[in-house]
Amino acid sequence: MSDKTANNESSRSGAKDVDPITLQVIGGALHSIAEQMGNVLYRMSYSSIIRESQDLGAGLFDVEYNTLCESDSTPMHIGSLPGYLRGIEKTIPLDAWREGDCVLHNHPYFGASHSPDIAVVMPIFYKGELVGFSANTAHHVDIGAATPGLIIDVPDMFAEGMLMNAVKLYDRGERNEAIFNFIRNNTRVPGLVMGDLEAQIASAELGVRRFQELLDTYGRDDVIQATRQLMDYTEAMLRREIAKIPDGEYTAEGFLDDDGRNRERTLPIKVTVRVTGDGVEVDLTGSSPQVPTAFNVPFEGSTKVACFFAFRALLLDTYTHSEYIPQNEGSFRPVKVTAPRGSIFNPIPPVAAEARFCQIQRVVDLIIKALAPVIPDKCTAGNAATLSFAAYSGVRPSGDYWVFLEVNEAAMGGRPASDGPDTIEELMRNTRNNPLEDLGMHIPLICDRYECRSDIFPGAGKFRGGQGVVKSQRFLTPGFVTHESDRHKDAPWGVFGGKPGAVGRLETYNVADPSNVTQNPAKVSGLRVEPGDVVTYVSPSGGGYGDPLDRDPQMVLDDVLDDFIDVAHAYEVYGVVLTPTDDGYDWGLDLSATEARRASMRAA
Repeated sequence: MSDKTANNESSRSGAKDVDPITLQVIGGALHSIAEQMGNVLYRMSYSSIIRESQDLGAGLFDVEYNTLCESDSTPMHIGSLPGYLRGIEKTIPLDAWREGDCVLHNHPYFGASHSPDIAVVMPIFYKGELVGFSANTAHHVDIGAATPGLIIDVPDMFAEGMLMNAVKLYDRGERNEAIFNFIRNNTRVPGLVMGDLEAQIASAELGVRRFQELLDTYGRDDVIQATRQLMDYTEAMLRREIAKIPDGEYTAEGFLDDDGRNRERTLPIKVTVRVTGDGVEVDLTGSSPQVPTAFNVPFEGSTKVACFFAFRALLLDTYTHSEYIPQNEGSFRPVKVTAPRGSIFNPIPPVAAEARFCQIQRVVDLIIKALAPVIPDKCTAGNAATLSFAAYSGVRPSGDYWVFLEVNEAAMGGRPASDGPDTIEELMRNTRNNPLEDLGMHIPLICDRYECRSDIFPGAGKFRGGQGVVKSQRFLTPGFVTHESDRHKDAPWGVFGGKPGAVGRLETYNVADPSNVTQNPAKVSGLRVEPGDVVTYVSPSGGGYGDPLDRDPQMVLDDVLDDFIDVAHAYEVYGVVLTPTDDGYDWGLDLSATEARRASMRAA
């Protein structure tokens, strides 16, 4: 233990509690700092995945690597940063940090969420003492991997591109030009990547300054003590909610389509949730062994974070609580995560682990499914619980690459008191779509179709599942596509009598012959495309919540009028009888016939 760490420990033991008003003021200031850091990062960035989709996270951390505050962005990013810091510590211990240092880190086996998410970390010194860290992560559009933008079918982690394990880009304020040039020379799109790195540095610098200003305003001891009280408070809030769940062991299972290479082999996922008092364990024993492609999940940076997120989303939703809920490390403490070493959720290097998001989405969904019988008022039916992450790329006449990363929406399952939202970023994603105007200005792609699915009906229920999205992108020049997704085989489930949703699909065709459609697997790597080729993603749709016969007939009529379902489906599944209006252009409810039809269906 360093002298500075020892001083921190000794000061903690004799610390006096901060009064409630000052505590909340400091808590608000911390959250404001994190939000400013996130805003600087996405507003200054060059690539659309950060600038538009806001695939990023930022926050402040203490010298024990606890999260003190976080930006309102993608849960995966901010939840993984403590893992990044603990991974960096294996190379740079606390007593080796100096003012003006700036470290880059993205190693999946040293805490990173996955290799494209590069963290920028700066130490925060106050009057010569190391008091914490300012850090952020952002998804970089290309890090020189085997295929542009994304990878799936690669042999090991070395094919993921540049792996930086606690690399000092700045040492005591002096920039390491060799590292800077190395990064620039090993990406297909240096203008985007270097611009995004500069934005990350500016964001981290802002965090350092703002935290030092907070210490100046309220004093070092009071601020540090306030952060501890805030973490304890959040922990107590989550433990209070966990304690309301009956003790027990709750299990749910599902499967993934394939690993991106071995198409005939599905990958099982088993989630066991053990609730004991005010603590909970998520055990992933029984899930698939690690696979030979990049379809594995870094344990510290992704698997654990998914489980942390699930319980905060289920039990500490700020929209269902009147109390102030600080967003910090306290929400991680009551949750233990177990995954056997050598499994898909805790792989052993050097196996690759870049394509990891579909798996953790399904873990969250299975946690919800496992707990639905005991907390039905907080759970949903089956969500799409996947990710459509597409990398479109090509080479300009000048010889320069263009690379575009796109995250497509999907749908949620029906909820206890309302329908599942349509075409939405559900569960852990929280990214934003890319404006089509921005797309057309920068790269040779045209979006031919972007709308709700119309080929199937969403999962029926008292509250129906959300409808998925259709997105078609047409290439104007030759190029390549890598697509990371899943759930072409396992439809989102219904709960409490609700019906299942629908699986997704990925299609390609050329506008010169639109009837000749190729059905692709969810995961494709480096697919060559020609001018006029169209890539169409169709997302899964959510499952239904509750018996469809309990759905308000007026809501069924609204779904018919909105073209989510047709009249026959309303009659056959919901038991709702609709008759044409006098003008013949619309539909109206026949309530007496509906009551008779539903009574007959229930009796049957």
